[in-house]
Amino acid sequence: MYKLNHANIKDWIADYDGPLFDGILCDPPYELGFMGKSWDSSGIAFDVEMWRGLLMHLKPGGHLLAFSGSRTYHRMAVAIEDAGFEIRDMIEWVYGSGFPKSLNIGKAVDKIQGNERKDLGYNDNSRTNKPDVDVYEAGIRGKESRITKGISEWEGYGTALKPAHEPCVLARKPIEGTVANNVLEHGTGGLNIDGTRVGIDLDKEPAVGDAYYLKKGIEYPNQGKSDSKIMGSDTERVGLTMAQGRFPANLIHDGSDEVLEVFPQTGKGNGKPYSYTDRQYEVAGFIKNNSPEAPSNFNDSGSASRFFYTAKASKSERNAGLEKFEEVIRNDGRDESLASGNMPQNRSNNPKANHHPTVKPLSLTKYLATLIKPPAGGRLLVPFSGSGSEMIGALQAGWEYVEGVELTEEYIPIAEARIKHWIDKIDKQMEIL
Repeated sequence: MYKLNHANIKDWIADYDGPLFDGILCDPPYELGFMGKSWDSSGIAFDVEMWRGLLMHLKPGGHLLAFSGSRTYHRMAVAIEDAGFEIRDMIEWVYGSGFPKSLNIGKAVDKIQGNERKDLGYNDNSRTNKPDVDVYEAGIRGKESRITKGISEWEGYGTALKPAHEPCVLARKPIEGTVANNVLEHGTGGLNIDGTRVGIDLDKEPAVGDAYYLKKGIEYPNQGKSDSKIMGSDTERVGLTMAQGRFPANLIHDGSDEVLEVFPQTGKGNGKPYSYTDRQYEVAGFIKNNSPEAPSNFNDSGSASRFFYTAKASKSERNAGLEKFEEVIRNDGRDESLASGNMPQNRSNNPKANHHPTVKPLSLTKYLATLIKPPAGGRLLVPFSGSGSEMIGALQAGWEYVEGVELTEEYIPIAEARIKHWIDKIDKQMEIL
């Protein structure tokens, strides 16, 4: 079902002589120098020749999904395009759990000018209300747990925004002939739309509007005119589409309050067809096209955030299968003896069995693997496989064969143990079925 290689990806590309792959899913270095890691400042994600080598091992029409950081995505996407891929879209994974690491400019200026800062009391967010305890505040380590305010004109200024999204390029190797001819010849070239539709709760779908849809196999009568733009021969298809779920979008969020609050609440449209009602779905969904003719705008809604959503990887998920592994600290160079070393915004200093710093949630990797999976199952390549999340997600999605390549040796046993754990879980579920 899978193979995990300990190798430099460029060396692996040069040595590989096996069958072509049907798709590629990867989370390459963001090239930010993250946590002082050498692998995150090598330039590999911007290497046109590396991407060209991966293109060579991909079938015509095969899709590539590759994550990057908001500051460096453009360079990776250009490298992928220059290598010969077609850029098809950009998928956004949006989350509310990022922590800002911004320099407090006002505080730095006051220190230079010798200005006295006003004491506003203890910092309730520091996980301690005791004075003289080290905390990590806005990117500056200091001996205080109190909030202060300065007098310079630079008070309230910083250097960075809160990280809340990660872009993912969706690219495709050029097809041969038409899409239909390519999928018949090579088994690649299409996205699994129905397999990644966003679920809806049919029991709570309103039975109103100038259309009908299927609800638990029951057809609702036509409530509109026979000359409606979406009625006639397409009516049955509209109902079926609604029953299957909403069309997948190029946005994925984590369902957190911080993210949901960004989206507008759309009110009821005065009873007009395809307007919105004042409620939310228990399962996030997608409003297709946001136009009156769109069949999925069924007088429904609430928040416009009804897309596919997935939270960040939980501790239990990232450590599943690693019960016998020793928990270690892989920090970013900060002093672990300080209280700041164990604060939420500096979790890299906490001991962990799976100490890979950028573990993607399995619900996300499974969803993306499903999106580019061909009907026959296919062969998926996972460069930069890290602790195995993309490989696990692909196996859960039903890929026939998954091959990973990872440079850092210490992540190999972690990935192997995690993959074995989740494969065993898949096998047990299949036995039940």
